[in-house]
Amino acid sequence: MTEYSSNRPVLEVGATGYVGGRLVPLLASRGYQVRAMGRSLEKLNCRPWAHFPQVETVQADVRDLKSLVRAARGCRAAFYLVHSMIADKKEYAQADREGALNMAAVTAAQGLERIIYLGGLGDKDDRRLSHHLRSRHEVEVILASGPVPVTNLRAAMILGSGSASFEMLRQLVERLPVMTPPRWVDTPCQPVAIGDVLEYLAGCLENDRTAGETLDIGGPDVVTYRDLIRIYAEEAGLPPRMVIAVPVLTPYLSAKWIHLVTPVPASIAQPLAEGLAIPVVCRDERVLDLVPIKRTSVRRAIRTALEKVLTHQVDTCWYDAGELLPPAWAACGDADWSGGTLMTCGYRVRIKAGPESVWNVVHTIGGDRGWFYAQPLWWLRGLLDRLTGGVGSRRGRRNPEEIGVGDAIDFWRVLEVKDGEKLVLLAEMKIPGEATLTFEIMPFPDGTTQLTLLSRFLPKGMAGIIYWYSLYPFHEIIFFGMAKAMARATKKPICGKPRRFTPRIAGSCALP
Repeated sequence: MTEYSSNRPVLEVGATGYVGGRLVPLLASRGYQVRAMGRSLEKLNCRPWAHFPQVETVQADVRDLKSLVRAARGCRAAFYLVHSMIADKKEYAQADREGALNMAAVTAAQGLERIIYLGGLGDKDDRRLSHHLRSRHEVEVILASGPVPVTNLRAAMILGSGSASFEMLRQLVERLPVMTPPRWVDTPCQPVAIGDVLEYLAGCLENDRTAGETLDIGGPDVVTYRDLIRIYAEEAGLPPRMVIAVPVLTPYLSAKWIHLVTPVPASIAQPLAEGLAIPVVCRDERVLDLVPIKRTSVRRAIRTALEKVLTHQVDTCWYDAGELLPPAWAACGDADWSGGTLMTCGYRVRIKAGPESVWNVVHTIGGDRGWFYAQPLWWLRGLLDRLTGGVGSRRGRRNPEEIGVGDAIDFWRVLEVKDGEKLVLLAEMKIPGEATLTFEIMPFPDGTTQLTLLSRFLPKGMAGIIYWYSLYPFHEIIFFGMAKAMARATKKPICGKPRRFTPRIAGSCALP
């Protein structure tokens, strides 16, 4: 244990992300005081580690200078685990640039002693280098322009349960016995296991000699994507996959193809595909002298990740990151001020059961369990959303039992959770408006419990109004059926059939 573990906390920027969400508990287990930073305090506080005595959560945004100053105040070192993964190169490059400039300025002003940044492998002089990797290298330069020593760790593909790279590989191999990927399928890369990445990050904090260094990190194996497909199929017990490389698919077209076949959206698939188009191999292995670890082979990394997925022990997922943007009207449903009319469809049913029994049904909705009623229609809705460029329903959910603010559930995002009382979902499918789906549980003195389902939709323009009314008959059937099926799933007697209700004042929070 070095001096970095004493007194002043370590700031972790990007604590709700895939890597950041796993690094926090690792640092805490080693005795560090960790200040976990994210843009949503609700998302942070729903993480299992949020209430560890060594962990402090703070809401801030790297593009908001004042909030970043508050977050960094009093810290000794910082992990910078923020980068954009969106297809619009102008947007992500500018976002990364602004965040890095703010980080460099704030850490200097607040007297931090170290910055540790996780970037990407790739030769910066290679003309084929993707825009995303160029942006990562630019962030390195910006962070290093200040007086605070920076450790740059450069990684290629990260293999681990829930990582975008692993999920893309898993879905492609499991769904397609015959694949026709682009020529990048034979480009060499050096994947690294997520466990090794975490050990490198923590190890750099514990070794002052890594300050000011740029270090390549990777696993012991240099492979191609074709090799990864073969190894995954073997580990998953699948028949060998036929892979036929074709020369005509660009990264853009590859991303669209990946979008249709896997849960990874095109906005993330495109930078991943671009990164695979050039060799990403470690140039040196100095990091092993500074942070000696036993590296994980590609086969072992895939085996471990697959085991985690099959046993529902996925700690973080690629879709954990991102800002939670609840519509302003969702707090109390008042849409009048925004120039819109809130459309609602609600049903409620009473069950001869305690609230715990009802909540046990509500909080497991989505994913493999489905939506209790008219599952083919939910599947079709997800497919249509995917075909039109939306997230679709293949994301499922990270854990069939655990649920927290910011979690993805098919094409919804958890907006609010009150254990045993309330679950609010925000629609992320492509629709001409904004929508939420609320489940509320209310116990009564006679021992019964009322389950309420309320769908709310704020249309955008005439398209939104037409969308709502064209689907309204289906909403009536589906939500009635859902309320009844969820009540039956408690395995307790039902007090009559579900009843339709309308909020007393359209667009208000009050219910009769």
